[in-house]
Parts: sequence; C-alpha cells; structure tokens
Amino acid sequence: MGAMVAVSAALIGFFAFLIMRVTTPQMTTLFTDLSIEDSSSIIKDLERQGITFELRNEGSSIMVPKDKVTRLRMKLAEGGLPKGGGVGYEIFDKSDALGTTSFVQNINHLRALEGELARTIRAIDRVQAARVHLVLPERPLFAREAPEPSASIVVRVRGALEPQQIRAIRHVVASAVNGLKPQRVSIVDEAGQLLADGAASDPDQSIGDERRATFEKRMRKQVEDIVSSVVGAGRARVQLSADFDFNKITQTSDRFDPEGRVLRSSQTREESSVTAENNGQVTVNNELPGNQPGTNPQAARDQSKKSEETNNYEISRTTKTEVTEVGRVNRISVAVLVDGIYAKNEKGDLVYQERGKEQLDRIATLVRSAIGFDQKRGDQVEVVNLRFAEAPAAPPIAEPTGLLGMLQFTKDDVMYVIELGVMVLLGLVVMFMVIRPLVRRILAADEMAALTAARNMPAIIDESGHSANPAAQASLAHGNATAQMIDVAQVQGQVHAQSVHRVGELAERNPNETVTIIRQWLAEPAK
Repeated sequence: MGAMVAVSAALIGFFAFLIMRVTTPQMTTLFTDLSIEDSSSIIKDLERQGITFELRNEGSSIMVPKDKVTRLRMKLAEGGLPKGGGVGYEIFDKSDALGTTSFVQNINHLRALEGELARTIRAIDRVQAARVHLVLPERPLFAREAPEPSASIVVRVRGALEPQQIRAIRHVVASAVNGLKPQRVSIVDEAGQLLADGAASDPDQSIGDERRATFEKRMRKQVEDIVSSVVGAGRARVQLSADFDFNKITQTSDRFDPEGRVLRSSQTREESSVTAENNGQVTVNNELPGNQPGTNPQAARDQSKKSEETNNYEISRTTKTEVTEVGRVNRISVAVLVDGIYAKNEKGDLVYQERGKEQLDRIATLVRSAIGFDQKRGDQVEVVNLRFAEAPAAPPIAEPTGLLGMLQFTKDDVMYVIELGVMVLLGLVVMFMVIRPLVRRILAADEMAALTAARNMPAIIDESGHSANPAAQASLAHGNATAQMIDVAQVQGQVHAQSVHRVGELAERNPNETVTIIRQWLAEPAK
C-alpha cells in the first residue's frame, strides 16, 4: 500500500511538472544593459501591472513573456523608461520654479544637457554607455574675450569605434552646445585610451588622416569586389596604400598676348594759322577786329597748318589663379593576393591548381582600371597567386522556398518543440516502464490469492469426474480458469508468443491429459 501511495505521488508530481512546464509562457528579453536605477523603476512598474518577469545578469537584463514584450516596451516608453542611467530635460517637469534660484536653474540646465547628450551618444552603434561633462564658463565682466567652452566624454564600447564615429560624436556635442568647437571635445574609452584630443591645435591633420583612411577603404572595397567576382568570395586579399599631399597651394599667373591688340581710345588734333605782313604800319584797318587780309593786296602772307593724332591700344591679358586643396593623391600602391583553383579529382578530393600568368595579367588590368592607374605619378599594382592557409568554405545551403520557406522555425520554436518531445518521451517511458509493470504485479497478486484460496477448499470428485459439491465444483472451475490466466500471463512474460500458441494447440488435441494434469495440480498441497 505504501508503494502505491509513493508511486501515485511521484506520478502526480511528474505530470504536474509537465503541465506547468508546458503552460509556462515563453520568456524573452525586455531590456538589456540596464542601470540599477532603470532596472528598479521598470521592476516597480511590472509589479504594479502584475506581469511576471525574471532578472538576469545581476539585474541588468529583464525577461518577460514573449507575447507581451511589444506592449510593455511601448507602455514603458510612454512613462520615459528606461532613462538610460541619467537625467534629461524631464528634470524640469516637476520642479518648483518660484522657489528655485538662478544658480540651481543653471545647474539643472547643465545636468539636463549632459544627460540628453549621453542618451544621443548611446544611440550610436557599438556604444554601450556614455557620460558627458560640459564646461561652460561665464564671461567675466569687462573682458573682451570670453573663455571657450569644452567637453569631455567617457564611453564604454563593444569592440572599437571607427574614426568617422569618433568625429561624429565630437560634432554632435559641438553642435548642441553654443560656442563649442569640435576640437575642444575630448573622448576617452573605458580602458583610459584617448580617442580624441580636445587640445588639438591642427584640425586639418586629423581631417586629412580621416580623408586618407576613407579613400583607402573605398578603393580597397572596389578592388575586392571586382577581384572576388573573378576568383570567388573570400579568395582574395587586397591591401591599398595611398600617399596624399596635404599642402594647400595657391598660384596666380598673368599672361599677355601681343597679337591680340584692341583700340581703347583715339584722339585727333589739328592747328592752322595765317600771319599778314604790314611793314610796321599801324592803320585803323589793321587793328579792327575781323580784318580781312585780302583787302590789302599789297600785304605779304605767312600760313601754317599742324595735325596731331593719338591712339591708345590695350593688349589682351589673362589672369589665372589655381588653388590646390588639401588631399591631393601623389601615389597609389596596391597589393592583391589571390588563391588558386580547387578542383575535384577522381576520388572526390579537392586538388589545388595555380592560376595562369594570363589570368593574373587580366586581373592586374582590372585593378589598374579600378584605381585609376597613372604611371606618371608612380602608381604600383602587384597581383600574386599563393595558396591560402584555410581551405575554401563549403557552398551555402540554399534556403527553402515555397511552402517550406513559409514553415521556417526560429531557434526558440525548435527548442520548444524539442522540449515537448523530450517530455512526451519521458512520459511514455514512465508509463510503460513503471506504471504498467506495477499494475500487472498488483493484478497478479490478487489472482494468486484467489487461486490459493480455491486450492485450499476440499473438493469431492466421484469416479465419473463430477464433483459432489456444486459450490466446490464452481470454485474449482473458477480456480482452473484463474490458473490458466496466470500461466498464460507468466508464459507471455517469459517466452515468445509462438510457444504459448503451441501449448494451446496441445491442450486442444489432448483434452483428457490436460484435465488430468490440472487435477494433479489441484490435488497437490499448498506450499
């Protein structure tokens, strides 16, 4: 009886565990990398709504039921959660403006600005956390120049930030603060490595380095794309180096064309004079105005005429001013390493073969065209064929389409199905290995007790084989049937079903001998 209770309790507990495990909602991540303040606020909100949750990674991650994660994120976002571990402009939502001094208002404004900038920086890829410190000095009285503001940023990143990301952070902060220059922003990572120096006096140098890195990356990608399309994806390595001239040159030149004359101005002057000879005589006619010399034919005449012409010409002039901006490419060097050809032999193994010189020359021609090769400036292109250390990767498995593509399962779905399958298998094992043998043993014990009682009853059988006591005959018949059932059950548990069938056939062929054997069994005393 105690064994039955123990087994029943174990079975109830097992099936209760199965039911609870199947009915338990599947948990997924609500938020990760939370601060202690944000985690505490979110937990209070979830407890108020009666939502089940789990804490992971010392409270920095919160798990909720998968079917409620979207609604919870929108609900928490409505309440301003998570705040990101810092305070923003919501600091002014519940402040008492009447009882606040200007000093406190300025401090709150600085805290809000730093918090909002930290949230913006965390939105950038690879940035896990950020903290911003702003220095906004006040302009002293009677000072002509105001001190320049500055900023320092500490970030925690996954991996490493790209140069353009660092530059973007500096410009975002500088644009959000009045009077702040990007060169006055310092950036440090969690390991204490200086990513951007706020005391840099030559911003053109950092800009030039970034332009060169961007140019090399873009050209390298172009060469890799065109070479990979020939030799295969992942079977080519490209290194590109560009020499830039960051000097700014301004050149002005004047050119005169003597053949290109243009008349600018022309001036003509003519003079004419006539002198009459009167031998020194002074007469009224000679002194009168408008005297006509011809009136005195006796007078001698002196006549003169003068003509002068001035022409001004303009010679054509060309003024040319050339400005060479920073970042002129002086030389490009490209090194391309390509793998050989892999082909299967008769045994199905991959065999390496080198590429021919003609194919390498064609690849070099493509590379020259891709980079804008210029021999005058000393560009170099080298294409070398060497065997890679790693073998070529296996071809990717084609994704199923049609109905199979629609029935694709995610990783969570697969794990859930596997978990259900394991639970069902355990249930079947318990059913056939524990419950079934236990029930058969209990039934066999009851039948054995009934058979023992029937054997202990006295039976009077006459010579014709009929019992004198009908009750004893009925008990004997019942005992014979019970004994046969027990024997058959034991035989089925020990030997093959074919042997049991043969025993049944022998009993049908020889009924008299079978009855005699059964009577002998009944006549034997109980042990």
